[in-house]
Amino acid sequence: MRKQVKNQNPFETSIKLLNAVVADELTAVMQYMYFHFRCDDMGYKPIAALFRRIGIQEMMHVEWAAERAMFLKGEVEMVPSGKVNKIHDVREMLAKARDMEMEARLDYAKMAAEATAAGDFLTKDLFERLIADEESHWDQFDQQVDHIDNFGEAYLALQSFEGEQPAAAE
Repeated sequence: MRKQVKNQNPFETSIKLLNAVVADELTAVMQYMYFHFRCDDMGYKPIAALFRRIGIQEMMHVEWAAERAMFLKGEVEMVPSGKVNKIHDVREMLAKARDMEMEARLDYAKMAAEATAAGDFLTKDLFERLIADEESHWDQFDQQVDHIDNFGEAYLALQSFEGEQPAAAE
């Protein structure tokens, strides 16, 4: 007969992993919103909108991980894992975001394997869903970096026209 330890949650590993997701995704939200504000201020409306949209998707990742941790009777730690990098160059912002997405994808693949080893297949499924989203985000940021590399400053100049509103006729 298997001896059970009193008051030990069988999902402790998953809860720990899910809190790591919460921490990393909170950092991503803060970073992408900073990039959104900075790009918007510089007049690059479409790139600002991209950062905003993906920042909101990252907020959903926080919610998914937190909800799963709560379902597993765990506590949710709402503490970001890092600080915001104050980058002002748009290409550097996009490259940083692209790197963050690839790092997250690799981390979530390891977490999916850990959840599987712990026998928590629904948490593994959540990590796989996050991987798919992070790969999509990586692709969007990578496309923007490629556009800047291929077209240079002309591409960024065109970004500033996208948000312009025509003057009202008098």
